[in-house]
Amino acid sequence: MRVDQSFVGRLAPLSQQSKSEAEQPLVIIVDDDASMREALSELILSAGFKPVCFASTGEMLDTNVLDSPGCLILDVRMPRVSGLDLQHHLAQNGSPTPIIFLTGHGDIPMTVQAMKAGAVDFLTKPVRDQTLLDAVIRGIAMDAARREESVIVKRNVERLHSLTPREREVLYEVARGRLNKQIAFDLGISEVTVKLHRGNVMRKMEVASVGELIRAWETLPASIREFGAN
Repeated sequence: MRVDQSFVGRLAPLSQQSKSEAEQPLVIIVDDDASMREALSELILSAGFKPVCFASTGEMLDTNVLDSPGCLILDVRMPRVSGLDLQHHLAQNGSPTPIIFLTGHGDIPMTVQAMKAGAVDFLTKPVRDQTLLDAVIRGIAMDAARREESVIVKRNVERLHSLTPREREVLYEVARGRLNKQIAFDLGISEVTVKLHRGNVMRKMEVASVGELIRAWETLPASIREFGAN
């Protein structure tokens, strides 16, 4: 495989940014064909990314590479555990690492199954270098966005836990769009007390406006938001 050098130039800002981070994104290649692993590894390296290769899904699962940011380039047909089986396994175990399927044996039902399960792309061998690198860029970007969102969710959940039970009640009512006087009536407290609780909520959630407070509330897992209704 040879890389379009003009395309590499367009990739440079992203690869340089990745290298400046604490953890450089990994492009995890799983393929039982040694020559394909070598070719893909060279392509990924030439584009400024860090490849790591495995000959089987089991070999990869024996490591902790999925803890690192990045994406997977995965063959579909492999001995024992296929690429589609691995995709299902990762989904069942809460690992959302973006997957790019690359296979010489694809068909429409297989493509539909993979894409419905959240694959970044389903490519067939031989594949154009730029097409594959485009998919890698998308996969890494998706993973970065997911990780950033996860940090925000974790932060807001921690802040939520700092609220008193009454403050959580007020937060839930504010998120429903209720006015202070309506909240006061529903909770059997004075409007002044509602204002005090709402002020405490905004301070502890570290927001400057009701709009920011509602956006923070909407980042919380559905299970937490639904519990607030009880």
